[in-house]
Amino acid sequence: MDVSFSYFCQEIMANPVMLVTVVLTLGVIFVNGWTDAPNAIATCIGTRSMNVRHAIWMSAVFNFLGVLVMTRINSSVASTISNMVDFGGETHESLVALCAALFSIVVYSVAASVFGIPTSESHSLIAGLSGAAIAVQGGIGGINFNEWVKVLYGLVLSLALGFLVGWLICKGISLLCAKMDRRKTNSFFRGGQIFGAAFMSFMHGAQDGQKFIGVLFLGVAFCNGQNSVEGMMIPVWLMVLCSTVMGVGTSVGGEKIIKSVGMDMVKLEKFQGFSADLAGAFCLLLASVTGIPVSTTHTKTSAIMGVGAVKRLSAINFGVVKDMMLTWIFTFPGCGLISFVMAKIFMMFF
Repeated sequence: MDVSFSYFCQEIMANPVMLVTVVLTLGVIFVNGWTDAPNAIATCIGTRSMNVRHAIWMSAVFNFLGVLVMTRINSSVASTISNMVDFGGETHESLVALCAALFSIVVYSVAASVFGIPTSESHSLIAGLSGAAIAVQGGIGGINFNEWVKVLYGLVLSLALGFLVGWLICKGISLLCAKMDRRKTNSFFRGGQIFGAAFMSFMHGAQDGQKFIGVLFLGVAFCNGQNSVEGMMIPVWLMVLCSTVMGVGTSVGGEKIIKSVGMDMVKLEKFQGFSADLAGAFCLLLASVTGIPVSTTHTKTSAIMGVGAVKRLSAINFGVVKDMMLTWIFTFPGCGLISFVMAKIFMMFF
């Protein structure tokens, strides 16, 4: 299959549905960089290791590098997303349904971000694709459960392992530095926080960037009359395009989300923020190399809760946690339903 940049541009000009698909996909990537990427730098800002604007620009750069480098090394997450659903043999109808899925993600994510509540674009994407596939196939036959089960693995990995690793790292650092001068350790962990935030941003790009690369690549396949991307190689130009858009989205800001995650949920010191960043990035790295799509929001917030639990459970603001959990719980049925309805509507008019 021809996946050159020149062919891609020709298809956009000749096929209006492909143009809409590309615009929506890049829109979702932009929204992801805007609403989801701030989680990676929230603790760094919350502990005042960096100011907001410098942290946002640093995150934009490392999101870009994460998409570009990790997709080049290991693109298994993109493959998982591409193979998670089956839109059927009619590729034009499949492309229309893909548009509907992407539209539902933008609507759901922007609405949640207005209230400053972190959303899981990963789960929005999965729910949107699943809802659209069910609409096209007329039932659950459009869901590839062998791939979809990895979402459940991702939930366990992001929630349980994020909390556990966050607790272990923070506890270990607390014991190791118990008799050290707090001023010296604060200076060290301030630098550690900057490193941790950069690492988290890199892994956010590696995880979420791959997910949307998989979707855009699927759209290119549909335009070529193919209903799968099995055995195809992701071109470098596509990695650069997606990583650039995500980086620009991150540079827009996300101050409300930074406040919710880095300041409101639990009050952190510099060594605790470093522990949360390191734990979150480790879990994302593990998920990326094994091809498991996880929510970066789930992972980071779980790591923060694990760190907070080292002090005491009461150090965690469970009101903020509850708001986040409700948002995540409603993502699958909410975004899936929007996608299902929009797929039916889109197929009537296109």
